Amino acid sequence: MRVLTIVLALACGAAVADQAAAPAGAVVYIIQPAAGARVKSPVTVVFGLSGMGIAPAGVKFDNTGHHHLLVDTELPADLTLPLPVSDGIRHFGKGQTETRLDLPPGKHTLQLVFADFTHTPFTPNVASKKITITVTK
Repeated sequence: MRVLTIVLALACGAAVADQAAAPAGAVVYIIQPAAGARVKSPVTVVFGLSGMGIAPAGVKFDNTGHHHLLVDTELPADLTLPLPVSDGIRHFGKGQTETRLDLPPGKHTLQLVFADFTHTPFTPNVASKKITITVTK
């Protein structure tokens, strides 16, 4: 089955790489803001990680990776591919562990995904719970 997947991916022009395995017990989480928080913009988001280490994108060390923050978006359907760059998927490839977001007033969702040096999520996926916050004027 793996050979068929590789052949189909290559035929479609997709890059195929083995996903890095996440160590047992690896967890990523949002330290701040808390789920349900009412905050003002800009919003400081602090990332948490347990069971793995931080390394910049492009630097391959075992059991390390970097954060990606999903803002008002769902996890991509295919987590075997590198995460795309978009307004909804923010990359922190320098190893950052927090950011400030300018968000308009209203409800917003935030979720972290931890990925390897190629921006590909680990297997099993290391993602935080999705939280909802409300930005006030």
